[in-house]
Amino acid sequence: MVKIRLKRIGAKGQPFYRVIVADIRSPRNGRFIEQVGTYDPTKEPSVIKLDLEKVDEWIKNGAQPTETVKKLIETARKAENKAE
Repeated sequence: MVKIRLKRIGAKGQPFYRVIVADIRSPRNGRFIEQVGTYDPTKEPSVIKLDLEKVDEWIKNGAQPTETVKKLIETARKAENKAE
């Protein structure tokens, strides 16, 4: 099974995440299939950059986003709709 989840790459006390597509058996910061975005919670407001086309394609192919990533996707979609 494939999940869309976060991979932490930030330093201690300075979190920064990549949104990745990975097999559920691989560890949090281990091997992944594809990177589909980034998330920076340290900025005010938080910076979310997602390739929504790739995310939609992975979900269509059966990938399951985690709860946190679901919220990030919803936020990114709202921001995209406001920009249009």
